Amino acid sequence: MLSQADNETLTRVGPGTPMGDYMRLFWLPFYPSDGLLPDGQPKRIKLLGEDLVAFRDSDGKPGVVVNACPHRGAPMMYGRNEECGLRCVYHGWKFDVTGKVMDMPAVDDASLMYKSVRLKAYPCRERNGVLWTYLGDAAEPPPLPDIEFNLVPAENVFISFRVQECNWLQALEGEIDSAHAPILHGRIDGKGSINNWIAAQDLQPKFDCKRRDFGVSIASRRVIDENTDYWRVNQFLAPFWTLVPPQAKFPELSGHAWVPIDDENTLCLMFSYTPVGPLYPKMREVLANGHRGRETGHASVNVYDPQPPTTPYGDFRTKYRPDNGFGFDYESQQTSWFSGLPGLWVQDAACQAGVMPIYDRTQENLCATDAGIILTRRMLLDGIKALREQGVRPAGADAPETFMVRAVSMHMPVGSDWQQAAAGPMTARLGADFGYAL
Repeated sequence: MLSQADNETLTRVGPGTPMGDYMRLFWLPFYPSDGLLPDGQPKRIKLLGEDLVAFRDSDGKPGVVVNACPHRGAPMMYGRNEECGLRCVYHGWKFDVTGKVMDMPAVDDASLMYKSVRLKAYPCRERNGVLWTYLGDAAEPPPLPDIEFNLVPAENVFISFRVQECNWLQALEGEIDSAHAPILHGRIDGKGSINNWIAAQDLQPKFDCKRRDFGVSIASRRVIDENTDYWRVNQFLAPFWTLVPPQAKFPELSGHAWVPIDDENTLCLMFSYTPVGPLYPKMREVLANGHRGRETGHASVNVYDPQPPTTPYGDFRTKYRPDNGFGFDYESQQTSWFSGLPGLWVQDAACQAGVMPIYDRTQENLCATDAGIILTRRMLLDGIKALREQGVRPAGADAPETFMVRAVSMHMPVGSDWQQAAAGPMTARLGADFGYAL
């Protein structure tokens, strides 16, 4: 368990908080590129507790600005996106994507306000269908991180966004906990492919977790037979990335960015990709539309419950939420699905967000299978301390190649050194296949 003080340190992300300062060292993925159209409707977003507006100007340049106009605080989310700028509807002040004043209709042209007033804006970049912003205070932002899903050809990857109503750490910890998968996601009727997961053959994995420059490797060993072990290595990449090993009949690599919207809501960017060649067409269809009325690891197009433009990330709110029980169905729990919840991501979200937005971790009773969670918390606390007390920045904040990592799932002879055997496959190389038999 964590002390209350450590729990507060890890979960609070607003300006000036220890975790907020740590997260502001990194670029944040915040929107799909095709969600912002030139001169289209601005989108209200929120990141690390900051109330923001995203828009794309007439020339196609993306921008992220604060929601409050610097004149008298009117909401820029109502702004007119026109002629390469965002114009406040209150008094017509207009700003470009850098926050520079373009027009002040009611202000004398001779006024020096044109030079002194700015709308606070943050740098934006986009790559392979994802928009990124940097909320740090560095004069020159670092390079975008080299995370493989955002570097492979577009036809190799599928990306989705959704909002989850809980703190970012609760969401992230669910994905680095590989002990839960064959239990929570299992069936009781013996049907489907989930019960055929190799992980289901041994429900008491043994863990070996290691710190890395990028974060933490969480390795779990399951016994296959007297000669063979099955090793799954999930990866945590600071500050909020998780990578999941392949295991399906049609194997792909996947993971999430668990980006804090504020202390009690998380933007979940999920990616699935094949390192070589296009993503399987059938998989793309299933990830987009769900499977037989159930959700996969991605939020399907059928699950969104669009909210008014005043709601941050209103386009990515779903119908499965804590206030409606995530679609829990007791009859289904008795006849088919162990959890009674309608699909993979919903099952995870219900367990991560179903009790409270920020769980009181002083009440936990952790066990051996929580080793990865314990080490990840410790790594984050140590990183925050090193930043605040010594000014030491985490490796991945400035060296984009730090994140060229893969999660793996490998059969090995009993007694193998998993770190040595998996060293090659765990290194991401563009254009290289998995590197081992699946």
